[in-house]
Amino acid sequence: MNPYKKEKKRRVLSMYITKVSGHRQATLAIQESLRQLDPGIEVPAINGFGYTYPILEKVVHNTYMSVIKTTPKVWDYLYDNPKIVKKSQSIKNFLHKTSHEKIGRLFAKHSPNAVVCTQAFPCGMVADYKVEHKLDTVLVGVLTDFAPHSFWINQGVDYYIVHSVEAKDRLVAKGISPDAVKIYGIPIRGKFASQLDKEPIAQKLGLDSNVPTILIMGGGHGLGPIKNIVKSLIKVEMNFQIVVLAGKNEKIIKKIKSSVKKSEKKILVFEFAHNIDELMDLATLIITKPGGITSAECLAKGLPMVIVNSVPGQEMRNTDFLIKKGVAIRIDDTKDIGEEVELLLKSPARLNSMSKAAYENAKPHASLDIAKLILEHT
Repeated sequence: MNPYKKEKKRRVLSMYITKVSGHRQATLAIQESLRQLDPGIEVPAINGFGYTYPILEKVVHNTYMSVIKTTPKVWDYLYDNPKIVKKSQSIKNFLHKTSHEKIGRLFAKHSPNAVVCTQAFPCGMVADYKVEHKLDTVLVGVLTDFAPHSFWINQGVDYYIVHSVEAKDRLVAKGISPDAVKIYGIPIRGKFASQLDKEPIAQKLGLDSNVPTILIMGGGHGLGPIKNIVKSLIKVEMNFQIVVLAGKNEKIIKKIKSSVKKSEKKILVFEFAHNIDELMDLATLIITKPGGITSAECLAKGLPMVIVNSVPGQEMRNTDFLIKKGVAIRIDDTKDIGEEVELLLKSPARLNSMSKAAYENAKPHASLDIAKLILEHT
């Protein structure tokens, strides 16, 4: 008998922002676990910002992308700055109040027993609507980075999901009840919880499982100096293989493929991959931006991380956490990538230590734990 299945069908509304984002990936992971535990459950997923303010979402997203590409120090100043948070409170309140009509339509359409939000903005909208209309709908806020920021703090949120004791302590310091903060981790897909045999993966890709493999990930938007990273690695005489996931950046992909032709190393270049779990199992180490979801996946796979080009704000906080835990190193100058990677590959004891630290800080079953919490309270 399934302890989580009820005769009456449950409905859990999932909300994220931005189609290509870690927030959406976290939502999909929670959906997967909810359906695993209760096959009859309804779990519609909504882009909360795009649904309530479609034009504003595009403006904010484009502005954000422009700022982090051209003037990242501006974002560093704005991110979780107490002065900015205080000054923007009236704007936040206005957006919450003016979203009520559309949030009401969602509630009328889906009649959710619970709402789970993987980003602070839709969580705030739903929290405000819930308090205003005195609803008993369970609201769960799921943080997809390793450190919380002040925009998560809203009356009406029943539970916050965080990755670490440090994150819980920060929320408690901001006035959240300790009982409302669960240290379950950042939700990732269930396939990252298991370890796979390298040999079949290598054969499928035409690679050698006995040769070190460097995985390079630039995120969904292909941000970061991927081309320069590849160039630096190509210069290293040591024998290793390279797998590049460049995201939706066709210009970068063309330049990398041009560089690859001049190298004797085995180098594979992809836009996207649906088998990232396999690539992580094959990889000796990963060079990446420290997005919350990617980092959580690396922890689950015990994969040592080389962090480059962290975005100020949430990614810098993620970097600090991962370095403090011994999982990652940070390299600011891409010219040093090749040399630093060679040093790591020649130091198996250090790589083993980083891998062990990753496993120790991993929470591969976070999405299942979140799903169980939701089902237990609906």
